Amino acid sequence: MTHSTTEPTVVDTRTEPAHTGAAAPSRTQRAAALVQRHGALAVLILLASVATGAFPAFGTADNAHNIAIQSSFLAIVALGMTFVIISGGIDLSVGSVFALGGVLAAYASRWGLLPALLLPLAVCGLIGAVNGVLVAKARMPAFIVTLASLLGARGLLLAITHEGANTFLVPKTSAFTTLGQGTLAGFGYPVYIAVAAFGLGGLVLQRTRMGQSIYAVGGSEDAASLMGLPVARIKITVYLLSGLLAGLAGALNAARLSSGVTILGVGLELDAIAAVVIGGTLLVGGAGTLSGTLCGVLLLGVIQNVINQIGSLDSSYQSVVSGAFLIVVVVVQTYLGRTQRIR
Repeated sequence: MTHSTTEPTVVDTRTEPAHTGAAAPSRTQRAAALVQRHGALAVLILLASVATGAFPAFGTADNAHNIAIQSSFLAIVALGMTFVIISGGIDLSVGSVFALGGVLAAYASRWGLLPALLLPLAVCGLIGAVNGVLVAKARMPAFIVTLASLLGARGLLLAITHEGANTFLVPKTSAFTTLGQGTLAGFGYPVYIAVAAFGLGGLVLQRTRMGQSIYAVGGSEDAASLMGLPVARIKITVYLLSGLLAGLAGALNAARLSSGVTILGVGLELDAIAAVVIGGTLLVGGAGTLSGTLCGVLLLGVIQNVINQIGSLDSSYQSVVSGAFLIVVVVVQTYLGRTQRIR
């Protein structure tokens, strides 16, 4: 009887070329990704350089301080908006929440610094949390939910101020006023608060599991669920954060103006979205950086300042220029996105 054995075939994978790996990005794809991440910074530097040469008053330290303080409030709002958009959502309520936060802070400032900060943070954070619950748990469209919150927050603001007839003033000798009007090395305290918030937000977004989960949810909610990520909790968190930051910005603005102005915040949500998109964050979610958002905010501030430097143009031209610039950015982003997908 003949016995035969079959030897198993062994393949030495150390000498076999890898054919299953993704192809390395081409030079064009790398350049497109670089432009998408840092394009706003390049345009900001270019515009600031041209404006410095064209307008002697633009490059002064006082003007830089003015741009910084004026941009700090939008920056804080845009910070929260960045988290929301990266997660694949949108928050249209931040303008009204910003105004409501200012009125509540001015109203509570009679009792001291802490109540002036805690009351707007509590109310505005609650509005953000409700937005998140309705979007994440009830599966309602973020556009509709936050639009309703925009109207609701503005209505609450008008009810508190009796249709705007009452304007709450901040005591000029209070610590809350100092928070909004005090300076350090020429820059107002809100500027340092905005920088600190961006630094902390950058650490959360880039160095923590929570930040990576936000990117994952924005990239593909279904895939994030299959990975075991708490999608609903993440969504609630980003909307809560957006509401808190909008309320904080409103409170700081009230401290700077020494009053809770009821007409502020109209269209602020659009400015925040514009700054985020100009900074390279994709509206479809899953991609974006806080450094890009900060560049977008400063770019809008520089555009407004340049228009003021011209003198013959009124502030309405800022919306025209910003809108046109936003269209160009979206077109360029679309082209860059297609370029990066080409293999």
